Formats: sequence, structure tokens, C-alpha cells
Amino acid sequence: MSTQGHTNPNSSVNNYTMNSTQNGGGAAAASCQNGPGPSFPAMYSASSYSSAPPAGYPTMTGHSAPPTGKIPVLGTDYSGNYYQNSSGPSLYAAPPGSQPPAHQYSSSNVQQTAPYTMPAGYYGQAYSHPSQGQTQPQPQPQQVQPSLVTPASGNNLGAPLYPIVSYPSAPGSSQYGTLRSSETGAGQPPDSTVMPPPPTQSSLQQHSQGNGATPAHQGYGAPPLIQTGTVNGQSNAVQQHYNQNLHNPMSHHYGGVAPSKEGPDKERAPSGTPGTSVHSSPRHHPGGDSSSTTTGSASPVPNSYESLEGGNYSDHTAPPAGVPTKQAPPFGYNYPTMHPAYQQNPAPIPDSSPSHGGYKPPGYQPYSQPFPSLSELSSALGGLSGVPELDVETLRPVNLLQERNILPPQRAPPPEPNLSNDLRKVNCSPETFRCTLTNIPQTQALLNKARLPLGLLLHPFRDLTQLPVITSNTIVRCRSCRTYINPFVSFLDQRRWKCNLCYRVNDVPDEFMYNPVTRSYGEPHKRPEVQNSTVEFIASSDYMLRPPQPAVYLFVLDVSHNAVESGYLNVFCQSLLDNLEKLPGDTRTHIGFVTFDNTVHFYNLQEGLSQPQMLVVSDIDDVFIPTHNSLLVNLKESKELVKDLLNALPGMFTHTRETQSALGPALQAAYKLMCPTGGRVSVFQTQLPTLGAGLLQSREDPNLRSSTKNVQHLGPATDFYKKFALDCSGQQIGVDLFLLSSQYSDLASLACVSKYSAGSVFYYPSFHHIHNTAQSQKFQKDLQRYLSRKIGFEAVMRIRCTKGLSIHTFHGNFFVRSTDLLSLANVNPDTGFAVQMSIEESLADTSLACFQAALLYTSSKGKRRIRVHTLCLPVVSQLNEVFSGADIQAISCLLANMAIDRSISSSLSDARDALVNAVVDCLSAYRANGSNIQPSGLVAPASLRLFPLYVLALLKQKALRTGTSTRLDERVFSMCEFKSQPLHQIMRMVHPDLYRIDNMTEQAALHLNDSVIPQPPLLQLTAEKLTREGAFLMDCGSVMYFWVGKCCNEMFIRDVLGYPNYASLPSNMTEIPELQTTYSERTRAFISWLLESRTFHPAFHVVKDDASAKTSFFQHLVEDRTESAFSYYEFLLHVQQQMSK
Repeated sequence: MSTQGHTNPNSSVNNYTMNSTQNGGGAAAASCQNGPGPSFPAMYSASSYSSAPPAGYPTMTGHSAPPTGKIPVLGTDYSGNYYQNSSGPSLYAAPPGSQPPAHQYSSSNVQQTAPYTMPAGYYGQAYSHPSQGQTQPQPQPQQVQPSLVTPASGNNLGAPLYPIVSYPSAPGSSQYGTLRSSETGAGQPPDSTVMPPPPTQSSLQQHSQGNGATPAHQGYGAPPLIQTGTVNGQSNAVQQHYNQNLHNPMSHHYGGVAPSKEGPDKERAPSGTPGTSVHSSPRHHPGGDSSSTTTGSASPVPNSYESLEGGNYSDHTAPPAGVPTKQAPPFGYNYPTMHPAYQQNPAPIPDSSPSHGGYKPPGYQPYSQPFPSLSELSSALGGLSGVPELDVETLRPVNLLQERNILPPQRAPPPEPNLSNDLRKVNCSPETFRCTLTNIPQTQALLNKARLPLGLLLHPFRDLTQLPVITSNTIVRCRSCRTYINPFVSFLDQRRWKCNLCYRVNDVPDEFMYNPVTRSYGEPHKRPEVQNSTVEFIASSDYMLRPPQPAVYLFVLDVSHNAVESGYLNVFCQSLLDNLEKLPGDTRTHIGFVTFDNTVHFYNLQEGLSQPQMLVVSDIDDVFIPTHNSLLVNLKESKELVKDLLNALPGMFTHTRETQSALGPALQAAYKLMCPTGGRVSVFQTQLPTLGAGLLQSREDPNLRSSTKNVQHLGPATDFYKKFALDCSGQQIGVDLFLLSSQYSDLASLACVSKYSAGSVFYYPSFHHIHNTAQSQKFQKDLQRYLSRKIGFEAVMRIRCTKGLSIHTFHGNFFVRSTDLLSLANVNPDTGFAVQMSIEESLADTSLACFQAALLYTSSKGKRRIRVHTLCLPVVSQLNEVFSGADIQAISCLLANMAIDRSISSSLSDARDALVNAVVDCLSAYRANGSNIQPSGLVAPASLRLFPLYVLALLKQKALRTGTSTRLDERVFSMCEFKSQPLHQIMRMVHPDLYRIDNMTEQAALHLNDSVIPQPPLLQLTAEKLTREGAFLMDCGSVMYFWVGKCCNEMFIRDVLGYPNYASLPSNMTEIPELQTTYSERTRAFISWLLESRTFHPAFHVVKDDASAKTSFFQHLVEDRTESAFSYYEFLLHVQQQMSK
């Protein structure tokens, strides 16, 4: 979901007012929330892009010097220097020109509330549903081009944007609480002490109904909070535990399991906008529901989680509304027929920037001086104003029309920030935290000149092999902005430290003087919190709204005739049996099952029964729970009954003739079951819901799958599933959807249950356990990962950034609890998020910009934890430095998120045009501001040389392509993946990796654990690189193709695939046999190495040159021309033509 704020509901498409439902927007789905109806601003406000594109060549804008004669799209209220001369639809929005209030940060924003009191009506308020028909404003007489970039918000979002946790002080200690300092071994459970919050502690606001006031659930004897020593109970991460106990204050053990609370500044009731992209405007804007939601529509009900996480900065004024624009003609038609006559120049010099070493273990070298000041830290950057200090290679001009071999031989590492070695060592891993620009522009005007988007991509809960875990009563945070202490703060002396985000000087608590690593005093700058950019704290009871909940899993299974015929039930039951012991949890873990066809079936699994009892509720119009005490049972106590049920389920419905599907009533039943505790609901559906609440009608016209016009029905048909998800989010219930269907099932509507409850969507088109073995194998492997991966419950996340920077839009699956607090009922290690940013105040007074994300969650073992990531980047004042630090993969992923929102809120053609204009504007800006660049060629800096290629690849993705037959559900699922996957997975989808593997040698091979891993070079995605004499592997992330040419060497076919020759290869081969040959071992070692870097295994297809399956393979060759899309060379000519207008 993406949510933004500051949008005029009457503004045009170019302002990206998202009046369709968030995360997919759509027909008549009203926004649901506790409080005033949110407005869902456009993804990117229209930028003033100049002239209209010629027919057949829609353009998109970016951030660059505009060609002359283009018509401005933005109103005069925006700063004139941003898009005044920009061209065409753009993905970037111009920031408002209004000056933020001088007093941007308040030193104390916490409110005082009685502990554990919940506001009345916390969850009792009905969601309001703003109407949706407000998206299409009257077009202006001028021809305007779409832009994916929204105007930067004029509001000072102030408060850091991640969960803030404040701790009460113990008697005689500092405001941060009492530190306990006794070291605990990595595998030992840390001794955590729970201090009762003092009555005057900040903002103890209450979580209500089911979120804090409910009594502990019977039967959950919660173990002591100190019981776990590993994160989420996972033993695969090497965790370093630092337990500090200077004295032993009384410790509390919770005996009941109530929903968790979030600390002294407790989280507020779910209010505000749900969103896939969230705009953090603190003000309410009326308007229809949309794929971008304003976080500013928060309900007046106090947000206890909000207070838990910390204070906010003062609000600022919202930006003016944008100007409506006309739709540009669709991109990709009437292109010239030109031969790709590239000059075959040698491949460019590979990027010389050193690759990031990944997450660094603790124990880095201390700073050269014991207490470096902020100026000393900044000076470590060296002179950033002079070009000689920069990596010259990233600024090397590349003529894209002449240099064809621009693809690096191996996947390029992310660019390295231009920091000192000391800061680089402790910086956050790019696998976790990545910025589109590794050199942050000093002003918004400089960012506007570059025509590049500024944003972050996060993978906050990913699996880590090294994670310092700190158990302490003292979690040191800035008193003003609530930033957690981190490696980039500066110590003025032993007793004072300066916040690297708001620059407030804070006292160092006495307890923080003790270093649990060296067991010495007087070295606060050497503590693990200040030596590691990623740390995890064991939180005290002050970070809870209720005692931590147990792990609760409910499985909702479709057992209609269609479901039984597909055979998924057999695969699911066997997978759950195999992984029952691996479900994350402890002795309190609960499990339950609900099945449905035209009725809803419950299963009594109470301990003591001889066999499971099935209870049927046929009144689907008013579904009820037949018994409350035995449907969700303790897994340890009822394990044998659970196994009996899983063994019996596949056969119970073998002869069913029921073809109806009452999905809605089954979901309502699941909600009633899970309300008291929260947890995870896993829904398995195989067809269109046809009965009861939430029933859907088929909306797809198969004759329009190849349409070159706008695609319809990308948004939900009803708001039932969105409202249901919002109710679930309020009760800390996450919903994951598995859709296994061969027919249209309206995923655009069904996916809302996961988008707004922080869940995941899995889709297996044409699933059949026998006839589609590749999908069946993938489903089985996905289930294995899904059931065993770590999970966080009742989580909230906030992102903070340096004063002067502002976050205005979020992308991902979540609910926006307040202006900047993301509510994640469940959080998993395979989900990513993206945010868009703007520069509200000049950063001229600092050389460093920092970003911090904090994720507060309950582990499956019942521990409240806070995972904190901090990223530091240099601030620059020259345009060439901005271009030099561009991270093209991060830019492409952020633009993809923006384009998905744009396609839902406006139209698909508008989003495509805006993507093209992003390239046009960026390269125009480089040409206009570059030195001695010949106007005849299409020149890009080396850092951006892949930009046109990646945008062309995006335009050919299922989510955004036109003219190629694409099922509506497959298109919507592709959109869901872009909005929720981490960066590395998105990039494999956008631009797959192609290797020739029949001639791999050990030259330049990797030697890992006695294995030799060949390293074949990456090939361009064009049929020119294929040969009938070879075999090629294409890695698309979620699918792998092993393409075998007709004349491939028979020895290779025999040694690797186990068949005597090409003709004997079967057409549906889905795996490579394990053969004891050199070729086989080498090939399997390479494929296994590729799979090590991902959590979900791809579907695998062996494709013959003459098989029908090769169509899918060739669709990924994005550099080749198709009937409805440019080749890469034609696209470059098109971009050049647009730049010359």
C-alpha cells in the first residue's frame, strides 16, 4: 500500500490523487478508518513538464532541465525552480515553496496518561468510507504530462518516523531508567528487569478493546519475559547479548497473555489511514479512497503506540493542491522502425566503487579520538565539494547510442557512500537500508535540478547472521526527537552527547558509562549501541500495551469442489505435518482450523477428545462461533489431535459437490476467533467468492487482455475486504492470502485483506498438484519457508531522519496508525518497504544526513524487542556529486512503486508515460548541467547508464505492460510484489540475470566449502546472445528458466539433464537430476549458489527451443522488440527525440 498526504481531491491525474483504494485503489472502495476520512493524495504531483508529446510518444517527467516550450503542470504555489520547465508526465512531485515554521522540533511531545487506561471507543468507532468518485478532475486546457513524483510536502513531519520507545526511570536513575550491567552469553537468556512506569512518565496512553484492556486469556500461562535469548526463537542468527545489571531491581513476570503494549509512549489506537503508500501529512484532507493514503487523517482517539514510540515534531502547513492535467497518449506505439546498429564498443569499465561488505559484526575500531565532536565526524568525509575527491568513473559520460555493452559482467554492488573508513565500517548494510541517492543534496532546489527521486528502501526484519542483542534497563534516546543512540552521534565529553538527527545535546546516563563488552567504565563511545548500526534491544514492560501475546496461528481452508480437485489440500496438510515442530513459538503457541465451502466448518481439538470434532455453521449471513474454548488450542497439549485432523482433512471432502465459496463469512468467523489475542490468519482460496458477505462477480474480459488501452478493474470491486483488514489490524491480526486458481478470482479485491493488515499475498495461477508440477513444487517449498520463518507480532515501525528532511509517502503492506507510525500486525523477514522524501530546510550546516528505522515487535517467544537500523550519508552541494551518488537500482524500485500507485489512481498509460519522462528529465538535466557534453548523442553519467534499460524493462513487466496478453489477476499480483518485496527480489523481476551455462569453466570461480562455484558473465537480455548450440539459465527471481538449444552438445544434455539427446528431453521437466558428472556438479553448484541468496525457491522450468513454454522465456528478453513495445535501441531513440523537444 502506499499512502500520501497533502492532496487536493480535485487535483488532476498528474497530481496523483489516489482516489482509488490504497494499494490498488479501486472502484467504490471507500476508505475505512477510525476518525475523519483520509484523503489519498496522488502519488506524484504533476511537475511542470513542458510541451505535449507527439502522438504515439507519451512522455514522462523527471527532475531535469526541461526542454523549451513545455507547459508547466504545477500550480504557482509550488516553488518555481522545481518543475517550472519540466517536460511531460513525471514521477516526481515538486515540493511546496512555503517555508516551514521556524520551530520545527519540539523538545517534548509526550502526553501523560494513566497507565493501561484505554480511550473509550478505541476500536468501537465505525470506519468511515469517503466516496471514491473524486479522482477525475476536470482537465485543464493545456496538455500536461503525467509525473510520478509528488510535490514535496510543506508539512514538517517532524517526529521521527519509526516506533519510538521511552523508558521510565528507576528511583535514583536518569530519565532513561536504571541500567543493569552483568554480561550474558550469546546463547543465554538475558536477565531482563521490568520496571513499573512512574505515574508521571510520558504518554502512557491506552490501548483498548483487545489491545490492552482485555483480561489475560485463560490458558496462556505467559512465561517470564526473561526467558528467551535468541531473536524470535531463531537459533540461526549469531546474536551477541549484552546484559547490564548494576543492581537488581524487582523483576516482573507476566502470567497472562494480553495484547502487547508499546512502552511509555504507548501506541495509539489504530486510526488514520490504512495504506500501502502512506503520506504523512498530519492534516485531514477529505477525498476518496486511493492507493495513496494520507496519514494525516488520524482519528482524534489518542494513539497509545504513538506515544510509546516517542514524541513528534510540530505540524506544518500542507502543500497546495496540484493542477489537473490531461492524459498523455499511450507510450509504445507508432515508434520508428530502426535497426539496432550499435557500435560494438568494448564493455565499459565496471563500476569501481567498492562493494559494501554487508552487515559488520561488532568490535569495530573505536574512533581515533575518544569523544569525537560532530564537526570532527563531518570532517572525516573529506572535501566533498571538489570533484577530484569523487569517484571519477561514476561521472564518466557514456553515449548510450554508441556503447551497447553497458551491462556489468556481474550484478553490480550498491554504490558506496563517500564516507571515512571509520564511518563506513559502522554504516548500515545496503541489504537492510538503502537510499536512492548516496550523496544527499543540500537543498530541494539542487534535488530538483537533478530530477531524481529521493527515497529509502528498507528490509527491516530480514534474517541476519550477526545481530547484537542488548538487554538493559537503559535504552538511551534523544530527549527531543526520541532517536536511539547510534554510531553517528557525537560525544562532546563523557557526560554529554549530541543527537545526529535534531542536534540536541543530551546527558549520558551513569549506567551508560559501563561497557558490557570490555567490562570497563568511562567509555560510552565504545558500547555496542554506538559501535553497530543495527542492534536489537530487549524492551521492558514500558514498551507494552499488554503482556506479550502468544503465537497464534489460524488456517482458513477452501474445501469446495474446485479446491479438492486442484489437490492443494493434500500438499498443504502434508507440509504442515512436516513443519509442525518448526512453527515459531513457545509453550503458549495456539493453533486452529476453519474450512468452508457453502458453509463454515470449525474443529474442536480440545485436549482429551479421542478424535477431532467438526462443527458446521450453515447460517453464513450471521456467522457465529459454536464454542469459544476449544477451537484455538494449545499446540503442545493437542498436538496429536492436530495431526489426526491434518491426516483426515484431504479425504473428508473428496466427494464434495459443493461449488460455492463463502469466503467472506469464513473470514468473519476467523476474526471473531482471533480477536482476544491477535495472531496470524492464513487463508487458502481457489476461486471467486460467491456466497455471503464479500461475494464477487467476474470483471475480466478475456478479449481485452492484450489491449493497448487503459486496463480496467485494477482496484477492488468492494470495500468489504479492506474494511475487514482494518478491523483485523486494530486487533493485531495479520492476514496472509494464498490464491491457487486457474480462473479469474478478482485478486484486486481479495488482496486487500493482506495489504491493509501487513500480510503477504501468494499466487499460484493454474495450480494443479499433478498437471502443473512446477507450481506444485513451488507451493510446497513456499509453504516450508512460510511455516518455519520467524515472525513478529503486534509491531509498529517509525522512520526518523535528519532535521530538514521530511518523509511524505510510504509504500508497502501496513496500516497507518498515525501520521508517521506504521502498524504491522505481523512482520516477516521477506517483506520490504519504501518511502519518499523531500528536503524542507537547507542542510548546509551539516555534512552528514542520517536516517533511523526502529521496529518494535513481539517475538514468537513472547519477548518485546526493538530492532534499530541507522544509515549515514554525506551531504553534497554540487550537482555532479548528486549524479555520482545515484543508486540506479534503488531509484528504479522506488519509481516502480510510484508507477503502481499511479496506474491505480490515474491510469496505466499515465503511469507508463511518467516512467518514460523520468528518464527524459534526468538525462536532460545531466545534459543541461554537464560539462562539454555533445548534444548529438544520448549521454548519461556512468552511474545512470542503466536507467533507460531498467525503465524499459519496467514497461515490459506484467504489472505495467500493454499490448501483450496478460491475465488481470497476474497483473495485479505483479503489482502486489512490487509493493511488498525487498529490493533485490524486485530487481530480479525487473531485469532477470541471463547466463550461458553449457561452457562454464573454473576460471574466476568461487571456492566455497570445498565447492567450486563457476561465475559465468551476465548476458544482455536479447535473443542475439542466444545460440542453438548452447544452454542458458535465466533467473527471474520467482521463476528460473533452463533454456536448451536444438543443437546443444549431447554430452552436456546427457551429463546434466540425464537424457541421451535433445529430442528425448520431456517438455515438462521441472528439476535437474543429481548426476555424478563434472558438468552436473558444476551446474548444480552454480544454481544452488544462486538460490542461497533468497528465501523462497523459484519455480524451475527446463525449456526446449521448440516448446510452447519458450514464449514466457522470450518475454523476459527486454532488449528485443515486440509487436507492442520498443526494442532497447528504439527506446533510446525515443528518449533522445523527447529530449530534443
